[in-house]
Amino acid sequence: MSRILVTGGAGFIGSNVCGYLSNKHEIVALDNLKRGEILGKNVDQSYNVEFLKNLKNVKFLKADVRDLKTLKKLCKDVDVIVHTAAQVAVTSSMKKPIEDFEINALGTFNVLEAARQSRNDPALIYCSTNKVYGDNVNKIAVRDMGKRYEFADKKFENGVPENFLIDHCKHTPYGSSKLSGDIYVQDYGKVYGLKTGVFRMSCIYGPRQFGVEDQGWVAWFAIATLLNKPVTIYGDGKQVRDVLYVDDLVRAYELFIESNLKQEVFNMGGGRENTLSLLELLDLLEDLTGKRSEIRFSGWRPSDQKVYISDIKKAKEKLGWDVKINPKDGVSRIVNWMQSNIKLFKHIV
Repeated sequence: MSRILVTGGAGFIGSNVCGYLSNKHEIVALDNLKRGEILGKNVDQSYNVEFLKNLKNVKFLKADVRDLKTLKKLCKDVDVIVHTAAQVAVTSSMKKPIEDFEINALGTFNVLEAARQSRNDPALIYCSTNKVYGDNVNKIAVRDMGKRYEFADKKFENGVPENFLIDHCKHTPYGSSKLSGDIYVQDYGKVYGLKTGVFRMSCIYGPRQFGVEDQGWVAWFAIATLLNKPVTIYGDGKQVRDVLYVDDLVRAYELFIESNLKQEVFNMGGGRENTLSLLELLDLLEDLTGKRSEIRFSGWRPSDQKVYISDIKKAKEKLGWDVKINPKDGVSRIVNWMQSNIKLFKHIV
């Protein structure tokens, strides 16, 4: 049984990591419980905290990744660090770039320093993002297919690979702070010999995701649909993302932890077979619930990518991993979970 530190443990991905791995490992879930404050939204994380407290082999600790002293103490004896803690919204990064930098860049640096100084030489998984590719993705030609865009360049028919350009473009503060962490994790792996896995994630969704308009669009659209609330689409709604159910993501983490791989970067999403446009998600939700939110349109957001699809070939080959849960099944699962817990979402909107 390994000892695992999960930063951001009361968040969406962090709580799912804890739930998935707690049957096999001892886990410390660290979280500052400031998601709502950072996003400026009425988001209560108490549901996820209670979920963690009811898991065997999980200890919850309220702490912050900006506190290096606490991190160094916690990391002395851990075998694995899964670093999910982050400021997660582009909009928040534009309003509060200093806070975004301190959490995402400095926070990640602190985690790396704690790992480097640990006597256990822990493996480290870093939750990166497709935003590291910035506006370069929008330089790929796209075609309009009615309710969605798709890449027109055959070179990218399977999606964006890990060696795609990350510089000479606009990123937004969020993209820049996450890219800083991404590069630092890679470098600490190479310079100090840490076992590091950088997972550049596309749109992850699943239970215990309290999506809001600024972040977590799959969950947010589902919440708004169930509560008969209007949805604002920034752009034209034809934007396409590859979506990945959170269980598939955490399984990839586990495969990396258990592998002999040392320093790797993986694009992590549903790939070309598991994509949705915003308009298509609304159609799917209507099929599942019989409801459709009132739609309002507004201008495009900074550096929004018209199409982003992860090329997941490397993860398939090196991890022996593949997507098991398709969008229809995955969205049906979160709708069922939300319907069973609908009171949790009424204060968000």
